[in-house]
Amino acid sequence: MAKAGQFLRHSYTCQPVCGPARSAFQTGKYPTTTGCFRNGIPLPKESRTLAHHFSDAGYDTAYIGKWHLADNEPVPKSERGGYKHWLAANILEFTSWAYDAVAYDDNNDQIKLPGYRVDALTDAAIRYVAQQHGSPFFMFLSFLEPHHQNQNDDYPAPIGYEERIRRTMTLPPDLAALGGTSQAHFPGYMGMVQRLDEAFGRLVDALHSLDMLDNTIILFSADHGCHFKTRNSEYKRSCHDASIRVPSLLHGPGFSGKGEFDGMVSLIDLPPTLLDAAGLPIPEEMQGRSLLNASLWDERHDQDVFVQISEDHVGRALRTSQWKYEVGVPGMDGNLHPNSQRYVETHLYDLVADPYELNNLVSVPDFAPRRAELRARLLDRIDRAEQQRPEIVPGEA
Repeated sequence: MAKAGQFLRHSYTCQPVCGPARSAFQTGKYPTTTGCFRNGIPLPKESRTLAHHFSDAGYDTAYIGKWHLADNEPVPKSERGGYKHWLAANILEFTSWAYDAVAYDDNNDQIKLPGYRVDALTDAAIRYVAQQHGSPFFMFLSFLEPHHQNQNDDYPAPIGYEERIRRTMTLPPDLAALGGTSQAHFPGYMGMVQRLDEAFGRLVDALHSLDMLDNTIILFSADHGCHFKTRNSEYKRSCHDASIRVPSLLHGPGFSGKGEFDGMVSLIDLPPTLLDAAGLPIPEEMQGRSLLNASLWDERHDQDVFVQISEDHVGRALRTSQWKYEVGVPGMDGNLHPNSQRYVETHLYDLVADPYELNNLVSVPDFAPRRAELRARLLDRIDRAEQQRPEIVPGEA
């Protein structure tokens, strides 16, 4: 699908935490703008989501899977972001297990979905698509996998998948060097990924069989990655690519046969891209840019993406084609504070020389000019996204 459509090779989340990233995807606004800067903060009820924009244009809308933007379980209609059809749970990993998928329908009746959780949600999506044949629709299918199962702190793959992968497993160099829980959990994680790929293929097959594939825009992406406790005490919430880089592709009208997109793409750019691809106006309050607007994109090597980090710590990061630069606030609780007026440089990586981010250059004197350049760029990004210009203290200070 990536080869047949448009592959977004350099695709990154704008916040490597479930709820904040989802708030950005639904609204096209940074988490500090929506107010959902950490998990557990519901999306404000006055928020205008993709569902509202597509519904206003005459589309039927549906949400299937994990929501993570509400205050209640099951999610009341007033907290569903404007979606008309609903088969979801606020925190799916708490309502269900790998082979015990439980969600709630339009009436908030509990529904037990048969099969492995990925397959159960895919089956529901196929049923919905089949019912919409000939009518415009916007469906958001939100899988949990390849997320860990919180209660057991593991990655339950389909039966037999983990065992098969473990026999021939080779860890990526960063995981091999840093360890964490990768030896125990990487095979299960990859088993989840394989089943997700297969399920995605089934959904595409269903669209093809219904003669809908060529007239349907498909976006495949994710809210965050996973570093297997190699960078902090859990799985994400860090500036490293294992945490922030996500797989993304677009397929369908406007994207088929386009090849690889070379620009640095943020999750914040995907909502305006979907609206633009459907011929709908992009609200001025959206903070990203449509990939279809050529005047906003070029092939300059100094393009970058801006990342906000919370919960584990309060941080801000800049990712360019060559450099990773992060600042943070030692001792500040990222669950309580959305931002800071003062940051300290914490990470600098040369991603050409060190693609697995194993050599932090933030305190190396020779890189002071590079840090100064990236500091200025990050400050500009913070200013544009958050309407404030904090102080950043150099790394050797």
